[in-house]
Amino acid sequence: MHPHGLNAPIRDYLHRGFSPRFLFYKTGSPQNGRTPSLFRLSLMSDPGAATPTLMVGSSRQSAAMSTQKMSRSRDTLMEEEEERQATNTDELRPAEGPGSRAPVPDKFAHTVFDPRVAPLRKIYTKIMVMTLVLTIVMMWICLPVYWGSLARSATHAPSLTTWVIDRDGGEIGQSVVQGLLETTRSGSKSHLGWRQLDPNEVSDVAEAVIDEKAWGAVVINAGASSRLNAARIVGNSSYNPTTSITFYYAQARNELATGNYVVPLTTAALTQANFATFQHQLRGLVPDVHLREFDCTPGIDIRPPNINNGCLVDSRKPQAIQVNLQSICLKDVILTEIYSAPVATALTLVGQIYLCIFAFIMTMTNDAARGIFGPFLRLRSYLYLRILVPLGLYFPLSLAFAMVSLPFHAPFGTKYTYAGGFFLYFVYTYMGMCALGLATEAMVTILTPRFMAFFLIPLIISNVSVAVLPFDLQPWFYKYGYGFPIFNNTQSVRTILFNTKNHLGLNAGVILAWIVLSLTTIPLFTVIMRRRDERAHERELAKQQGTEKLAP
Repeated sequence: MHPHGLNAPIRDYLHRGFSPRFLFYKTGSPQNGRTPSLFRLSLMSDPGAATPTLMVGSSRQSAAMSTQKMSRSRDTLMEEEEERQATNTDELRPAEGPGSRAPVPDKFAHTVFDPRVAPLRKIYTKIMVMTLVLTIVMMWICLPVYWGSLARSATHAPSLTTWVIDRDGGEIGQSVVQGLLETTRSGSKSHLGWRQLDPNEVSDVAEAVIDEKAWGAVVINAGASSRLNAARIVGNSSYNPTTSITFYYAQARNELATGNYVVPLTTAALTQANFATFQHQLRGLVPDVHLREFDCTPGIDIRPPNINNGCLVDSRKPQAIQVNLQSICLKDVILTEIYSAPVATALTLVGQIYLCIFAFIMTMTNDAARGIFGPFLRLRSYLYLRILVPLGLYFPLSLAFAMVSLPFHAPFGTKYTYAGGFFLYFVYTYMGMCALGLATEAMVTILTPRFMAFFLIPLIISNVSVAVLPFDLQPWFYKYGYGFPIFNNTQSVRTILFNTKNHLGLNAGVILAWIVLSLTTIPLFTVIMRRRDERAHERELAKQQGTEKLAP
């Protein structure tokens, strides 16, 4: 610096109360043998005071300083404008340079716990943990529904209505009726719901059981006691004991209910009733201890072992003893609706689950493919795409599903012709797939593919839980199944395959109602989501237009 040129002015400003805030000076190489003497001094008494400027030098130097000041003012204005634009923009970019951003991971080059993939590992862990928690919650919500449909079925055995009809009026009829009705007053739940009917109340018992008015019926045939007494008197060993009692039940109505409850409980009740009858009739002929070996199993010739042993048989009436031991045997009449095709399990229950899964695959595929050009379609065209494409896909898919049963000889010709039964089964399969598939099509709109599994689980479980056992063996809550597609589809398949009671019209009505519901919710959900997407698109366009206007 040049102390002789600045010391006096500085001292003057200091004496006036100013304190130096900034002090700038410019030096340069000598020009024309002279040393530059242009200085700029900024002195302030406080932050809000004006900045006095001290010019030291010649007039030419002062003019040069004025030009420099104007140039600096323009530069300052431009810098302030750039700062203002930077403050107003929403897209702030981080500073570039070493350490300013995380390094990009290389493919096929890191371990699970590599720090360079820590952000990706965090996202992955979050997704998996959330999915695990949601799955466990859904498991505990849905699985008890299915478990509950099976857990207490034995306690609901009295809900299975069964009839006992006495057309004999004699000793056999009275003892059997009394024995069966006595089981209902035992205090336990291990019995059927026996009701005694007047012989004239039901003319055709077999037809009534087929019509699902009762799960079974025990009929003591007319003349059972008189024929037994006549055979005992004359010692007629050719007497046929299986004509005394006839038992009717419909196996194909539900093979689990009939096999686990109707037949075993009826057999046990008749065995107990007939044992008391035998004790009365055979007193003095056969020791009581051997009567306990009697078992009235359907279709089995009954007599205690060693009956021909001389020490047990009264030599005066050997034929009479044999007649008595065979007199009250159970003749079981299994109706025409026999569950005789094990392959039917694949069509009635398990196949319905597969039907839902195949429809779900089409839903997810359609959703992924629709995202390619769906956003570029108008709303009406987009709705056509959402509804007509699944309906078209389900047709060949359900036909192929139905044809799988042909090589395994499913009994399609039981009620109708074989071809007619098959095509009717195909029609109900197509309707069932539409009902289940369109339901998933509607919900994928709201839930998105990420959460669709949490709709598929309750859809399957709520439908299967009501199709395993009859409602008579389940709590009242499960009667909701009357309005669900899998129960109605299963019931229609049983009618086609085993000629059970015809509910085809009702079944079709319920399934079509589900289809109509989905055809209503799909457009509704689509319109809601489309409007949301359109508003987001409009905001994006407005944002882009505003950015273009601010651009120079």
